[in-house]
Amino acid sequence: MKGNLRNQPFTLKIGGALAAALLLTNCDSTPNERREVARSAGRELDSAARTAAHKLSRIGKATATYNEANRARRARPLDPRQQLAMEAKLLGPYNGQINALTPQDLPAAYGQLVRETRTQRATWTDRDWDYARAVYQRLNDQLKQVRMDMPARDEVRVRARQAEFVSLQAGHAVDGIDAATRKQPK
Repeated sequence: MKGNLRNQPFTLKIGGALAAALLLTNCDSTPNERREVARSAGRELDSAARTAAHKLSRIGKATATYNEANRARRARPLDPRQQLAMEAKLLGPYNGQINALTPQDLPAAYGQLVRETRTQRATWTDRDWDYARAVYQRLNDQLKQVRMDMPARDEVRVRARQAEFVSLQAGHAVDGIDAATRKQPK
């Protein structure tokens, strides 16, 4: 248990402290030795808990800041011209046809959306994600219109692509929260 515990992960600190306490209670040791090990383990646990609480506080503040900025940005309406431009970038051959997509077309349209999102996401700003979400929402609205006529195998493909789009978007949010956390005072 000797060494610098500050550089070890939280769970390793707890596990090490508990292991030391358990080892000493199962061998020939005096009550004073066991008491000292328990005190030492308690101090290490307290220190780890304070560190974790501080980190959680910083992440909570950063998340609140990030969410506040998102709400303010999303309160501004999207520019229709930029919305059309994003639709053209993301949907390629399906551009301008969302409302006419059939149950047979939708899986490929979602596939096109996800492929382009994967390709372009590294350069996107938060506002670009707002426009991409608008295109995604329009596809979802069309899906609601024709879903009852869609074969189950195609619906499964669409659901998988929806899940991928949402996970790409969530990854962007995590990056934003991480950047906001780094800006928080230590």
